[in-house]
Amino acid sequence: MSEAPYSRGWSHGKERGQESKVNCDFCGKMTPRWKCFPVMRGFRINDPVIRQQIDQRHMSLWERKQMACPACARFRGIVKMGKSRKTRHMNQQF
Repeated sequence: MSEAPYSRGWSHGKERGQESKVNCDFCGKMTPRWKCFPVMRGFRINDPVIRQQIDQRHMSLWERKQMACPACARFRGIVKMGKSRKTRHMNQQF
């Protein structure tokens, strides 16, 4: 039995098998974790006067990691269109 001239790498996961899937936090679609785009969303106090008045020990600003599928990430402007995709889009207009 001959072997293939290459060895297949499991680049996305640590081992063979089904990779973990997550729900998109915007549309709810199940997407593989390696395809999703992580977005950190939270609450911040930007006013410096209010920040000085509140003691840092009593201020808890939460931050949450949200996962966006490729479609939602493109729609919401989290990621930009790739270079090859832009040229393909320009060629279709003419």
